[in-house]
Amino acid sequence: MRVCLIQLDVSLKAPMSERLAHATELVERCAGADLVMLPELWAHGAWDFDDWAQTAESLDGPTVAALGAAAKSAGVRLHGGTVLERDGEQLFNTAVLLGPDGSLKGWYRKIHRFGFDSGEAALVSAGEQSVIWPIGEVPAAVATCYDLRFPELFRRQVPEAELVLLAASWPARRAEHWRLLARARAVENQVYVLACGASGTQAGVEQAGYSAVIDPWGEVLAEAGTDEQILDVEFDPARVAEVRAQFPVLRDRRL
Repeated sequence: MRVCLIQLDVSLKAPMSERLAHATELVERCAGADLVMLPELWAHGAWDFDDWAQTAESLDGPTVAALGAAAKSAGVRLHGGTVLERDGEQLFNTAVLLGPDGSLKGWYRKIHRFGFDSGEAALVSAGEQSVIWPIGEVPAAVATCYDLRFPELFRRQVPEAELVLLAASWPARRAEHWRLLARARAVENQVYVLACGASGTQAGVEQAGYSAVIDPWGEVLAEAGTDEQILDVEFDPARVAEVRAQFPVLRDRRL
């Protein structure tokens, strides 16, 4: 399986139309990949709370449409990061999956909202369902940023899930938490973790970067730095079954 994690600069210096054009151009550079990923709220601003009420859109709005066109042009499955979804009077932080035909194949509304009663936690409604997306023949659990701190979410999806797709806009001041917890989720669940973060500075919050692909034994197969880049990685999904057979720790759980 070949995956491309696009560690996008989300500094919001350009208007949204230009950010969309830049992101979709990077997606098209990944033609031929089995999966391409973008970070959390890269178009709407994960930390730019003041504009959320004006920039939120439905899942048939311009951001998802542009992502669908890019996925079709590149012929890839595209985890479009997350969009700020408006559904009636509610806002959701919603991950989207686009197919190689450009259509919307799935979505996940972020369950754990960050902010401790302010910011996202005050403005966005919580999702209520964990989801698994099929990436070809490989089942993938979906999580977003702050979800990483809640291991019970991932346990609910094991042993079915063999990948974890994690889009984030994680702050640089807690970068080591990001790196540690992503490896922990891989080790304890014996899954690949594809952790796609952001670079740049957004609304005064410096982004951590350090996007990574981690194998089910916890080994980091590839890791980005802190600048914008595409992490292009190949791995064998069959490694999941091998690790689970060699070290069958999941069999010994007591729920």
